[in-house]
Amino acid sequence: MRSIPAFREPGPRLELLDELGVQKTLMFPTLASLIEERMRDDPELIHALNEWLYETWGFNYKNRILTTPVITLPIVDKAIAELNWAVERGARAILVRPAPVPGHGGSRSFASPEFDPFWKRVVETGVLVAMHSSDSGYARYTSDWEGRTNEMLPFKPNAFRAVSEWRPIQDAVAAWVCHGALFRFPGLKIALIENGSSWVAPLLDNLRDVHKKMPNEFLGDPVQAVKDSIHVSPFYEDDLSDLIDLMGVDRVLFGSDYPHPEGLAQPQSYVDAIQHLSVTDQAKIMGGNLSRLIPE
Repeated sequence: MRSIPAFREPGPRLELLDELGVQKTLMFPTLASLIEERMRDDPELIHALNEWLYETWGFNYKNRILTTPVITLPIVDKAIAELNWAVERGARAILVRPAPVPGHGGSRSFASPEFDPFWKRVVETGVLVAMHSSDSGYARYTSDWEGRTNEMLPFKPNAFRAVSEWRPIQDAVAAWVCHGALFRFPGLKIALIENGSSWVAPLLDNLRDVHKKMPNEFLGDPVQAVKDSIHVSPFYEDDLSDLIDLMGVDRVLFGSDYPHPEGLAQPQSYVDAIQHLSVTDQAKIMGGNLSRLIPE
């Protein structure tokens, strides 16, 4: 597909938004979802990407195009400094990879107390934490089964990997509650983007079962903590009614992933799938919920 100016410049993109009838959008630097895994040994290089993103798009273009600088967490002080740098330049949302955090002593959960100073600052700034589908490094696990060490190739079909495709986001959400960050920082606002919603019910069932068996291992009710802080952008093909029953309509976010092939050519047509809802609930999904998370 030819790369038109609207894919690379904020001005033409704004014109395209007007044509599509989209008032405001979260914009994700696609390659950022892939390069962090490849920069495990040099996390400071991520700042160069954020500099380019700011210089090319800005972090808040006319309060309609909100781009998401990448915050990588291996060095907590530097992550806080990067967050402050981005917020000072208008960032309203940040991109954090749904993956264990690499480090000199091995990887660890982003929700462990080690990272509390960072999450405390996130709450203070009020920014939205977005977790976009990424290369979460899980190819190293599937390669144990497949007998090779090929890197993650995002658009190459692989049946075995597809079976566990949503394992990274499941593990990420489980880490948020099992390692306590959502309880220590209930003010966190988290949006899960391009991860679908088919994994939500199995995860909540599992968390509910584990909590029943070992409640003392949690700082509170894990299912309620997920419902209080996590927002999900389902795929168009997902069962939206089931998701609303599980999470509540206030936790569902419209998204089209335009112009990717799994997106919608006419993003507003998403409303056709939610005609069974009240007009009030349709408005929440189509923009009201995001506006609440990122107020004017």
